Amino acid sequence: MELLYYPNEETWNNRASWIEDQIEQSIKGSYIVSDQATGLFIDLQACFCIGAWLSVVILSVSVIDAQLRETEAMNNNLGTAKLLNDYYLGEDDINWLRRLRNKYVHMQVNIPALEVDVQYNNRTALEYDATRAIKMAIDAFFQSAGT
Repeated sequence: MELLYYPNEETWNNRASWIEDQIEQSIKGSYIVSDQATGLFIDLQACFCIGAWLSVVILSVSVIDAQLRETEAMNNNLGTAKLLNDYYLGEDDINWLRRLRNKYVHMQVNIPALEVDVQYNNRTALEYDATRAIKMAIDAFFQSAGT
């Protein structure tokens, strides 16, 4: 299983290049970025490159939260749902990402979102969700031009 072993160098490099391409396509000027969001984004990139798809989804919300909280809302008291709804300007559905992340981190005893088999049998779907999530994190970094 890919997650338990390093991906081959070509896979890692392809994923890292894809992230760099997404960033380059998003830059249209100068931007104010959150230091905390940037620090989290470094780990997010490593998770994406190694194929830790669930971690990518979870960290993406944290990156977006830190970025929007520090650069847009400047408010520590807003709940994450309100923060994302009020300040995320990306084209994708931020509530889809928030709900998916919540399913992964808040266990529902009667309706578990994850079982071990998901990691083995649903790699393609997990990768799709992770790719969508990291794109949303990149969008949050570059949604508002700075000075």
